[in-house]
Amino acid sequence: MRALLFDHTLSFEKDYQEPSPAPDEAIVRVTRAGICNTDLEIVRGYMGFKGVLGHEFVGVVEGGAWAGRRVAGEINVACGACEMCRRGIPSQCLRRTTLGIDRHDGAFAERIAVPVANLHAVPDEVADDQAVFVEPLAAALQTLEMTHIRPTDRVILVGAGKLGLLVAQVVSLTGCRLTVVTRHARQRELLDKWGIEPAERDALPPRDADLVIDCTGTAEGFAAALELVKPRGSIHLKSTYHGLPQADLTRVVVDEVSVVSSRCGPFDAALSLLKRGLIDVESLVDARFGLDAGLEAFEQAGQQGMLKVLLDIG
Repeated sequence: MRALLFDHTLSFEKDYQEPSPAPDEAIVRVTRAGICNTDLEIVRGYMGFKGVLGHEFVGVVEGGAWAGRRVAGEINVACGACEMCRRGIPSQCLRRTTLGIDRHDGAFAERIAVPVANLHAVPDEVADDQAVFVEPLAAALQTLEMTHIRPTDRVILVGAGKLGLLVAQVVSLTGCRLTVVTRHARQRELLDKWGIEPAERDALPPRDADLVIDCTGTAEGFAAALELVKPRGSIHLKSTYHGLPQADLTRVVVDEVSVVSSRCGPFDAALSLLKRGLIDVESLVDARFGLDAGLEAFEQAGQQGMLKVLLDIG
């Protein structure tokens, strides 16, 4: 089958091996997949991954009890037996593998093996171009799971990229006073469309925010968050970091700033928001390519200011 394979270099393969599902897995024929920043970081060396990339996808199940159903799939393949699994937190399974990220082939291929427990049926009202965003939208929703945001809170978000713009839409539903730091006209256009206030970093006063959400995944973003947050405020980290960035932890201690983080989130809630039309994801699509043009798609996705690049596979 056709697949985008990473093994020190990214390559397109025409006859990659078909997936061999475990007894608890189903084969999903992938129809659409999205390239995210994690995929770009893996190509730069993050996680030391080898195999088929991709973890944001929608597809149709082939065979078994779910045959013919259109699905999205959670990315963490949990053991079901460790302490975290017994506590009902499979996303933090101590022995997990992760689709397209850690020791499990991903979705930039014609077919992928996914645990049946990870599958979520996509409602008919949700188009493929929307359903491909379920995984990052669920991650955006996890922000609210880990940090309580009051309607009276002053919230600033830095890092208005693909994930940041989803987080901004989710957080805006709380009614808080939200401002998103922007660097590109495209970001400002989208935020204006959604009724969310954009601002340049230099226009914001220091120590003004009850909460700063950092979606940059950079040391510079965390430093900006420290400048913007009030003493005894909170910083919520939403992006992984490549390498070991330096940070002013003394400032964290002296100002008694709480640092919270979140990762994967609730798929059912994400699908519900999409079904109800409460989140605009289609405006984030900047380009699409066939799987055969995957190398070109990655090059496009890595350009500064580029939002979502989709792969049409099925």
